[in-house]
Amino acid sequence: MRVVIALGGNALLRRGQALTAENQRENVQIAAKAMAPIAAEHELVISHGNGPQVGLLALQGAAYKPDEAYPLDVLGAQTEGMIGYMIEQELGNLLPFEVPFATILTMIEVDAADPAFKDPTKFIGPVYDEATARKFADEKGWAIRQDGDKWRRVVASPQPRRIFEIRPIQWLLEKKTIVICAGGGGIPTVYDADRNLHGIEAVIDKDFASELLARDLGADLFIMATDADAVYSDWGTPEQRAIRSAAPEAMRDFDFPAGSMGPKVDAACQFAERTGKAAAIGALADLPAIVEGRAGTTITGRTIGLDWE
Repeated sequence: MRVVIALGGNALLRRGQALTAENQRENVQIAAKAMAPIAAEHELVISHGNGPQVGLLALQGAAYKPDEAYPLDVLGAQTEGMIGYMIEQELGNLLPFEVPFATILTMIEVDAADPAFKDPTKFIGPVYDEATARKFADEKGWAIRQDGDKWRRVVASPQPRRIFEIRPIQWLLEKKTIVICAGGGGIPTVYDADRNLHGIEAVIDKDFASELLARDLGADLFIMATDADAVYSDWGTPEQRAIRSAAPEAMRDFDFPAGSMGPKVDAACQFAERTGKAAAIGALADLPAIVEGRAGTTITGRTIGLDWE
């Protein structure tokens, strides 16, 4: 079975943690332990988030030479290599030496006319108090928004259209390679009027990029690993209930938060509707059980309505 796992940001850095290599490696070790049993039994493709890492590199670059800071597409490429390295190493420490790994820098095409560029919504980088966030916004020309009781930078989040490296990813899978790719939603790129490809200042949503990846690869199962054990209705209220399985049309009757579970549910529904296969959302620690259908929330056209916990 071919499985695509999209690791949420908690797999690399938990909210409030210092942005250190040591903390990231410890979290990757936890993720690797959860993924190793799946890698031993199935074809595995891994994508991941990179928001805090991109934010940190941007701050470091701005502190060095503010007028020469690297753009987000370049920072995205840097984090794909860094995070892929850690995943390869930690997962490789748990699997037989003969298992091959590859991290692929992944360019994903977006439309320069996508409406998202007029309404930046994607949170990236560290959290700040309001005064600090507004100071950075004034100094660096950032768009900012409130995230809980803190503030963060936001950038455009256009829809992914095409994964340029899909063929080499497929070739590697045919050679039984574990592939890490489309990190952070991939490197956002556009064609100009002369059909020259170049990067653009944006962040593609990791869940939608991973859904496109899973669909293009013909994955049998698409999993989004997060810090919640399932998708809940009425989250945060006394009436909250875990949804264990659902048809896409039933899930679309709910209004999940755009800043957390909403994109994951939308991506899962889209995958199930377009492929007829299953997508799942659940906790990182439960990955083996999610593959077996014993944990998380599974969204598939084979389910009628909703099944509750």
